[in-house]
Amino acid sequence: MQKNTAGAMIELRGVTKRFGSVVANENVDLTVRRGEILSVLGENGSGKTSLMNMLAGIYFPDAGHIFVEGREVVIRSPKDAFDLGIGMIHQHFKLVDVLTAAENIILGLPGKLVMDMKQVKADIQKLLDKYGFDLDLDAKIYEMSVSQKQTVEIVKMLYRGAHILILDEPTAVLTPQETDKLFQVLRNMRTQGHSIIIITHKLNEVLSLSDRVAVLRKGRYIGTVDTRDATEMSLTEMMVGEKVVLDIERPDPVNPRLKLKVQDVTVVNKEGREVLSHACFEAYTGEILGIAGIAGSGQKELLESIAGLQHLVSGSIEYTNRKGHIKELTKMSAQKIREIGIRLAFVPEDRLGMGLVASMGMTDNMMLRSYRKGRGFFSRRKEPHDLAERIMHELGVVTPSIDAPVGRMSGGNVQKVLVGREIASSPQVLMVAYPVRGLDINSSYTIYGLLNEQKKQGSCVICVGEDLDVLLALCDRILVLADGHISGVVDARTATKEQIGLMMTSHEQKEVHA
Repeated sequence: MQKNTAGAMIELRGVTKRFGSVVANENVDLTVRRGEILSVLGENGSGKTSLMNMLAGIYFPDAGHIFVEGREVVIRSPKDAFDLGIGMIHQHFKLVDVLTAAENIILGLPGKLVMDMKQVKADIQKLLDKYGFDLDLDAKIYEMSVSQKQTVEIVKMLYRGAHILILDEPTAVLTPQETDKLFQVLRNMRTQGHSIIIITHKLNEVLSLSDRVAVLRKGRYIGTVDTRDATEMSLTEMMVGEKVVLDIERPDPVNPRLKLKVQDVTVVNKEGREVLSHACFEAYTGEILGIAGIAGSGQKELLESIAGLQHLVSGSIEYTNRKGHIKELTKMSAQKIREIGIRLAFVPEDRLGMGLVASMGMTDNMMLRSYRKGRGFFSRRKEPHDLAERIMHELGVVTPSIDAPVGRMSGGNVQKVLVGREIASSPQVLMVAYPVRGLDINSSYTIYGLLNEQKKQGSCVICVGEDLDVLLALCDRILVLADGHISGVVDARTATKEQIGLMMTSHEQKEVHA
């Protein structure tokens, strides 16, 4: 067998992974060099995460060879990966909330049952200083922000001796300022000789951070290019195999009228903590109102309050119909809101938990709205069947048939089914939480187009998003949440990412109505 590529820390040759009849990765060749940041790009379902999970010891390849620093290795478990200096930081952190940062970093390491924590913290602090991390080692995990928890995960890997780091969507829940800090740390690590692999969908971040970009399409390796020679358009074409228009349309609102008025709404969770505090804002017809905030800042509770799915401690929610009559929704359930004729559509963050029934096919999930309207179980199936067919073809839903259980679909395809169904109901108010999460670029732009169509038809559209670039390009106004408080409403045409990022971490009201 030929020798390993010069300067390569990791080399994959002919790596293949199947899950039953589904081929996740097919004959993939990939090289990661010493002291570089490599971005791995690809559409939803292209095999990015499954490929990295094989390096991390979570999956085992069905065929192919893996080399680390020129030596062929077998990685059967995360321990094998750790022993080879490979660490993966997943989107969902694996930390113990009641322990401190330092305790989490050393948790599970072999050695003495009782450790000299003073010496341990001194050793960890050297790592923090070396790479430019900002972390309080005595802080409990439950007291930390998302970015601080991510820092703990990275330092935990470095303390265990990792010199090859894999990060899965590391900026998904960070503010722009936190992203800048993370990128500086990663550049420092690259300077120290570490090899870093980043799985991401954000092309602007790829171009600003990485040295090279590897592209996967439908489980196959398409190629690797130097970032300096790449553009958003060229990378998109590599990912999807064709040209894609990357401009998001934003028509001006036409005759906007007040549709929703939220006043002093407060929601308390099961533990008695305020998760939404005295929220006040207005939403209009013919506009897209974006909602920005760090994950868990009250986005879920805000949308569920309007949809009649949350008990309010205080406040009121008023809906104005087309004739100008005001209806109070404050104490109405979701079913009652439907019964009085208000067409309110809601795409929740929890697709299968709240939006769809996993064991049902697309047709039956289309019929759920008919069941609620009292038409009975044996409703006519032609309309929902035709709708399911239309959504499958227009949004490119990948499924063996429209009657196959939606629970067997990928997350991105589940998303398409739910968004398509809700938009097809011609709602007067359309609320969507992370509508393109897990979708490929083509499907994302299709969804943006559908939201704009609802806007043009006079619907009031409220969109919770995590990509500030998209919110700034798509929305008319953006409401910013910080730890359950509304810190401001800004004009999306004039606001900046940096401005919104600061508001995402500030409780001070900075309201600027468009």
